[in-house]
Amino acid sequence: MSKIIRAGLTYFAIVLGTGFVLGVIRVPFLVPRIGERWAELAEMPIMATVIFLAAGFSLRRFPRICSPGRSLAAWVLALALSVCAELGLAVVLQSQTLAEFLKSRDQVSGSVYVALLLVFAVMPRLRLRNHEQNVAKNSEA
Repeated sequence: MSKIIRAGLTYFAIVLGTGFVLGVIRVPFLVPRIGERWAELAEMPIMATVIFLAAGFSLRRFPRICSPGRSLAAWVLALALSVCAELGLAVVLQSQTLAEFLKSRDQVSGSVYVALLLVFAVMPRLRLRNHEQNVAKNSEA
C-alpha cells in the first residue's frame, strides 16, 4: 500500500510542481501581454508533456505498482490530490468561494484544463501498456 501512495504522491508532486513553476512565469509575464486565456492555453502543451514524462517516470520508479489495479489506485490518489490542491489554492490564495472560482474560469481554457485533468488521470494507464511491452522486450533480450 505504501508503494501505491508513494507512486501517486510522486506523480502528483512532479506535475503540481511544474504547474506551480509555470504559474509563477505565466501570471506576471504572460497574462499582462497576451491575456489570461492565451497564457493558460500556451501552458497546456508543456503540462501535457510533463504529464506524459511524469507517468513514465513513476512507472519506472515504482515497478511494484505496474498492474492495472495498483496503478489505478495510485493515479486516482494523484488526481484527487491535484483537484484538491487546485481548489484549495483557489479558495485560500484567491479568497474565493468554490462557486466563485468555478465561475471565474475562462470557458475555453477551463475546458482545456478539464480535458488535461482527464489526460492526467489516464496517462499512467496508457503508459502502463507501453511500459509492459518494454519490460517484455528487455526480458527477451
